Formats: sequence, structure tokens, C-alpha cells
Amino acid sequence: MSIEIANESGVAVDEASIVSAARFALDRMNVSKLAELSVLLVELDVMADLHERWMDLPGPTDVMAFPMDELDSARRPDASEAGPALLGDIVLCPAFAKEQARAAGHGLIDELHLLTVHGVLHLLGYDHAEPAEEREMFTLQKRILADFRTAAAEAKRRAEQRVEDDKLLGAVGLAEPDRPED
Repeated sequence: MSIEIANESGVAVDEASIVSAARFALDRMNVSKLAELSVLLVELDVMADLHERWMDLPGPTDVMAFPMDELDSARRPDASEAGPALLGDIVLCPAFAKEQARAAGHGLIDELHLLTVHGVLHLLGYDHAEPAEEREMFTLQKRILADFRTAAAEAKRRAEQRVEDDKLLGAVGLAEPDRPED
């Protein structure tokens, strides 16, 4: 799976974790390993321009998704038999998302993970215009995010354990060997 990320937002963010969130969501949705995705982080004015041009709505927004391949309405690309596909682009606006993160009581990176998963689901044909669609999409989004957070926490725990093990083993390896008495 190829995921390209470009940060043109002027905000320093953990790009690798955004890619990880996108990859996790795509894996959970059984998207082909041959799929390609682009994630772009932009400034407020760029997002406002995109929002007005493509959605005919004023001002910036948090996330926009631009699907590339025409979706067959009878079969979504997250179906197990889906082949290679250029999924499209997800555009995130960290400056806009920052206020949402504060209001939600979590960090900016958590909000960007949420928006990334949200964008992935839009690229896969999910929407939230109707109440039933919204329930389906947001339930799926919540489950994917919870699983992602659990997996990320476990990966962090394992990495910290490896560091501690390496310190311990390094300390043991550096100690003077026991010498027999003469």
C-alpha cells in the first residue's frame, strides 16, 4: 500500500503517525495492498479555497476527501475482491483541527488521526448526509480509531520494553566478567 504525505500547513505534526492511521484504516477495511493514497496538510486559506471551490461552502473546514476512481455503487472498493486502485486524496487542515481538538479535550494528533480515518471512509464511499449513513460511518470510524489507539499503545509499550531490555542487556554485557581467583 502506497501512502504519500505532504505537509504544506506550516504546522509540525507527526506525519508518520498520520500515515499509520491511514494504513490501519485501509487495512481494517480490507483495501487492496496495491491501493494508493495521498494525504496533504494545508493552511487555512488553502483549505478555505478548496472548500468553496468544491463544496460551494465559505471558509475552511477540517478535512476534505477527493476520490480518484469512479466507485461502482453496487460494490465498494473495501470489498475483499477489490484490486489495485488510486483511492484519492485526503486534505487535512491542522490549524482548523486544533480548535476542534481543544473542544473535544484531546491533542491535535488525535484529531488528525480521527480526520484521517474519516477521510479514508469518505474515499471508500461512506457518507454522513443521512442519519442512517451517519450512524454507520461514525460507528465504524469510532471502532477503527479505538482499535488504532489500542494497537499504537501496544506498539509503544513493546518499543519501550525493548529499550529497557537493551539497557539491561547492555549493562550486563559491559560488566567485567567474573575471573577465577588465583
